[in-house]
Amino acid sequence: MSGTLQLLSGGAANGLVKRLQAPFLERTGMAIAGTFSAVGQMREALLTGQPCDVVILTEALVRELIQTGHLQADSARRVGAVQTGLGVPEGHAALAMRTPEELSQALQQADGIYMADPHKATAGIHFMKVVRELGLEQALGDRLLGFANGQTAMAAMAERAQQAATRPARLIGCTQVTEILNTPGIALVGLLPPRLRLATAYTAANTRSCAHPQAATQMIELLTEPGRAQLRKDCGFE
Repeated sequence: MSGTLQLLSGGAANGLVKRLQAPFLERTGMAIAGTFSAVGQMREALLTGQPCDVVILTEALVRELIQTGHLQADSARRVGAVQTGLGVPEGHAALAMRTPEELSQALQQADGIYMADPHKATAGIHFMKVVRELGLEQALGDRLLGFANGQTAMAAMAERAQQAATRPARLIGCTQVTEILNTPGIALVGLLPPRLRLATAYTAANTRSCAHPQAATQMIELLTEPGRAQLRKDCGFE
C-alpha cells in the first residue's frame, strides 16, 4: 500500500497516534495525516466533507455518526477511557486539589486557568460545569482561558510559565489526562476530586467514505490490540 491515511480525532488520542506512526508505516507503508482537536470540531469536519478514513471520537459521538450513516458500524472498536485531570507547569508547586473545597481554593488563588474549548471539547464542557458547581464562574472571570483543544491549552500554559520564569505565576490546567501527559513542560497533578470526575470513553471507526479501508482497519487494530495495552496506559488510557 502507499499514500496517506486521513484521521480525525479528539485531542485525547494525539499522543497514542504519534506512538503508533512508526509501526503503522512498517505494517502498511502508509503515513498518517491526523487532525486532533475538540470532538465537536472533528464531528463538524467530518459532516462538512473533510477527507477522512478513521475517526477516534467519544463513544457517544461514534454511536450518533453510525446512526446517521457516516461511520461503518462493524468497524467500531473501543480504544479506552480517559480521565479528566489537573496539571501545572513542571517544577511549579501545586496546591492540594483532592476535594472540591481544595480545588475551589486553588482555582481562586490561580493567576491563569487553562482549559479546552468550553463549548465543543469534552473536557472543556465538563470543567465549566465544575466551575459553575463550585460557584466560581464570575469570580474567576478572565482568568479562565479557553483554547481549541486541551493540547493547545497545555502548550500555552507551558509557554507562559517559561516566559514568566523570573516572576512565576500560579497556573493550573484542566483537560484530558492524555493531553497533559503528551505536553512537554507540564506535569500531571492528579484527577479532579472524586465527586467531580469525568471518564470519557473513546472509540475508533472507519468512515463510510473511507478511501483506504484495509489500512484503516489495520490502524484500528493497532489502536486496540491487547498487546499494546501498556502503551495505551502509558499514554493515559484506562
